[in-house]
Amino acid sequence: MPDRDDLGRAWRVPPSRYLAGRPAEFKTGAPRSLYVGMADGCRLAVDVILPDGDASKRWPTILILTPYVRRFELAPGTAGVEPSPNTYRYRDMFVPRGYALVVVDARGTGASFGTRDSFRSPREREDYRVIADWVVAQPWSDGTIGATGISYLGAACDFLASTGHKAVKAIAPLFAVWDTWADNYYPGGLLIKRLALVYDELMLALDHDRRDLRAQFSYFANPALLGPMPVDEDRDGSLARAAVREHLANFRMPDFITEFKCRDDALPYDPSFTAASFSPYNYLDQIPKDVAVYAVSGWMDGAGYANGTLSRFLTLPNPQRRLLLGPWDHGARVNVSPWRARQEPEFPVLGEVLRFFDQHLAGRDTGLAEEDPIHYFVMHAEEWRAARSWPPASETLRFYTAPDRQLSPVSPAESTQESHPADFTAGSGSQTRYERIAGIDATTYYADWTQREAKLPGFTTPPLEAALEIAGHPVVSLWLASSEPDAAIFVYLSEVEADGTVRYVTEGLLRAIHRTEAPCPANYLTTWPWRTFARKDAKPMPVGEPQLLRFALLPVAWHFAEGSRIRLSIAGADTDHFVQAPHGRPPLLTVVSGGEQATTIDLPTS
Repeated sequence: MPDRDDLGRAWRVPPSRYLAGRPAEFKTGAPRSLYVGMADGCRLAVDVILPDGDASKRWPTILILTPYVRRFELAPGTAGVEPSPNTYRYRDMFVPRGYALVVVDARGTGASFGTRDSFRSPREREDYRVIADWVVAQPWSDGTIGATGISYLGAACDFLASTGHKAVKAIAPLFAVWDTWADNYYPGGLLIKRLALVYDELMLALDHDRRDLRAQFSYFANPALLGPMPVDEDRDGSLARAAVREHLANFRMPDFITEFKCRDDALPYDPSFTAASFSPYNYLDQIPKDVAVYAVSGWMDGAGYANGTLSRFLTLPNPQRRLLLGPWDHGARVNVSPWRARQEPEFPVLGEVLRFFDQHLAGRDTGLAEEDPIHYFVMHAEEWRAARSWPPASETLRFYTAPDRQLSPVSPAESTQESHPADFTAGSGSQTRYERIAGIDATTYYADWTQREAKLPGFTTPPLEAALEIAGHPVVSLWLASSEPDAAIFVYLSEVEADGTVRYVTEGLLRAIHRTEAPCPANYLTTWPWRTFARKDAKPMPVGEPQLLRFALLPVAWHFAEGSRIRLSIAGADTDHFVQAPHGRPPLLTVVSGGEQATTIDLPTS
């Protein structure tokens, strides 16, 4: 089935119908580019694209803040090649419909000068304030600014709003983190080992203008793409080349991110700089309440981007905030449902963002206020749902691990234990939720899960007598003993269909030393178990003694069919994506079932 929004009644006016009623009214003007000076003298390269190229009229402005090159210079004689592979979608959606588009090469990237001292540096946040000042001072600006973008660009929207600039009226962070440490690089306290390396290769390719490295990234691989496009005044490209030379001093991600092995670790040369410094949640209280916010993610959006999207929605006090969760991977490149009609999503994400900006920037009556604030797609049911609060599920259904690898609705009266050595060769494959966040193509998600899951110890229910639908965070309470003082625990939730096909539903992970829970702080609200991941709260496992590891699996909305079975599987490694814990010492893991230390999973049901 497709992810189309016009199948069902989740919307009064589906986004596709709204978009059909908002055809292009203007031609896309040619980009004008220039340098804008920052407070410290650093110059940022900026593209300005106006409807019909008309600077005599005043337009609401959409800001795109990117480290991934605002526009490339094309090889002489090139035709039919897109020079802005990272941003053209925003240009093509918004400019013909009456918005000015301003695209900025972030400090230390593209044709901008300066260096990057961090992933999403606080220095960039101050740059965005200056850019906003510059925009509203232009004769073509109507004094209102919105911002959107995927991933890094999406979190930059939060940074822009947190400057408190009065012109910023609406932001739409798409597939963007709230907590860079836990949502992206260290989910469950475990480092995604290849992510830092691949990201580093990507930024070397772009920041250093290494076209040999760029060839491995499909988004930027076209050989007709040369270096970053010089601004109009830089006729011989000498300024762009000088900017690239400055980029050679940019930070290196593998070195940088491993400074923060715990979430509260600080840079040794700057005790005030922790992972919070480059995370949007840290600046929550500086986002004005009158800014409208539309957060978008997908059920297969990396290691925790959906967590970030939900926490942003739950935490912000802003009355005008909305939430969209679809059957998508990072950036909605792929419809990840095994039952999809086609690989490419049919849902018009940017069409929905257009409606949001029309409402809050352009002053149009879009009917958005009559729509529920939350829309989410239920996998396997292949339908959209609407809700007014999150989670939409009002109840939980608890299952207990039981002898003979059963998952039972009734807790066993007697306590039993089942031991399994952690297999440090086990992995989830190369077509998973983790590839796309590293810029690696993935198209057919978990197609080999039946074979991979068969190698894992697990617990399975009897066939369901009726269909079961869940929406939210499944929460596992795992009573576990380890033969080592640490362990990496992966818990997978699967649907076993009547014919024996095993479908990956979701997963959760936790490094055992980070098992201590804590109340979530006011700037980071969740409806699932929260932990500090602080160094002071990290505790080795007492060897051989069962401990409670209570943590959430990544959120999902899923329909388990009548006759299917639900399976909970456990692993001590994902060698394809995560570092070992402990290094070179695979632990014997013992799961306790029944009695006073019953292992359970709570499923959020309606």
